[in-house]
Parts: sequence; C-alpha cells; structure tokens
Amino acid sequence: MSDTARARKLADRVREVVAEALEKRIKDPRLGFVTVTDARVTGDLQHATVFYTVYGDDEERASTAAALESAKGVLRSEVGKRTGIRLTPTLEFIADALPENAAAMADLIKVANERDAEVAALANGAKYAGEADPYKKPLVADDDEDEDDDA
Repeated sequence: MSDTARARKLADRVREVVAEALEKRIKDPRLGFVTVTDARVTGDLQHATVFYTVYGDDEERASTAAALESAKGVLRSEVGKRTGIRLTPTLEFIADALPENAAAMADLIKVANERDAEVAALANGAKYAGEADPYKKPLVADDDEDEDDDA
C-alpha cells in the first residue's frame, strides 16, 4: 500500500525546493516571472508533477517552459539532495491553468450580476397577478351575528 501522507509531504517539499531553486540557483534568461503553485507526487514516490504559472504573454510562457525543460536535471538533483530520499522522483512541469480559470469565473460572475440587476429592475415595478396575499385565511365570525342567533 502506498502512504498518501508521505506522498503529500514529499510533494510539499518538492514544491518548496523547486521554487527556491528557481529563485536562487537557476539563472536562465528565458525564465520569466514564475510562480510554483502546486506539486503532486505519485503514490510510489517515483514521479512528481510541478504546476507553475507565468506572468506575461504567450511568448514568455513558451520560453519559460523551454527553460524549465532544460533545467529539469539540475532541479531534480537539487530535489534529491534536499529531500534525502533513496530514489529521487522524476520531474514534470505543467503550466497551471489557474489564471485562465479565474478570469473565466470572473466573467461568469459579471454576467450573473448583470442578469440579477435586470431581474431586480423588472421586479421593482411589478405587481401581483392576483391578490397581494394569495393564502386563504380562516373566516372570523362576527360577534354580533352570534348574539342574534341565541335570542
């Protein structure tokens, strides 16, 4: 059985080591403004997937991806030195779609707010189709009629 807690701890450590190495050790000019967002390690601790985001346009993203691929060996040896495990996991870098997803969510929220405002404007001047209170209420017997019946 694989130890998922150990895999999570190793993934956190890999994320920290890679981020620190990118900041201090890797001096590739193609490397843009990179943020390591997450890392995941398989249950057998053999493969690590590192997710990253790059601030900039498509050209900067492509050059950063190429720089990460060329620095993969250096980063893997750094992970091996600093984690102290017997078998160092292979590294795979995947561009995180977090900014695009956040922008899409912001657009959806904007559309929903506009539609809510339209509905509120329509409801502002609306009137009930029937009575204002559509629920039936029990009839209240008049006290005057009851006294007349007893006499």
